[in-house]
Amino acid sequence: MGSLMQVLGHGELVVIRHAPAVTQGRLAGRRDVPAQIDPAAAQLLNARLGAQREILCSPALRCQQTVAAIWPEAEFRFDARLWEQDFGVHEGVGYEELPDLGKLSRAELAEIAAPEGESFAAMVARVHPALRELSDLARAGGPVVVVAHAGTARAALALALEDVAAALAFEIAPLSVTRLRCLPDGFSIIQVAGSV
Repeated sequence: MGSLMQVLGHGELVVIRHAPAVTQGRLAGRRDVPAQIDPAAAQLLNARLGAQREILCSPALRCQQTVAAIWPEAEFRFDARLWEQDFGVHEGVGYEELPDLGKLSRAELAEIAAPEGESFAAMVARVHPALRELSDLARAGGPVVVVAHAGTARAALALALEDVAAALAFEIAPLSVTRLRCLPDGFSIIQVAGSV
């Protein structure tokens, strides 16, 4: 794989999913759990992405730890709108104990919310204003890097695709990189790359 550092540039929004979360087999959307950091993977990502001027981060501990592992000396800002989907009463429930929703289309799945939680569509609506602001920042002097969650990366893809349900087709691995070109009237997808 070629160096991402050579191609990251002006007008790019780069969304990195945090390192693997220590969930102990339980759902963690808004539950604040630590990351399991692989120093070699973090160093490889640093080598591929290079130093970054503008880094934003979900307030989640696992995201903060990921930024610190990739760019130990970097300053970064938090944006609470970048948090993962809120799974309500299902937060902290073992994966095997979650209710079976049956066969659903992606459009139906995007609208499902756990009690006291939010649907993926609602999460996308929450995240989109932040991503549009970051798009303006990227076009003025990017790239802009966001370290957040799988849901945040899918929300960015939903914005680029102009289709919330279609974004659920993407698998977003820990430490994966999703790159978008920020255009005056939207986004184009440059790359959805798996973990390092």
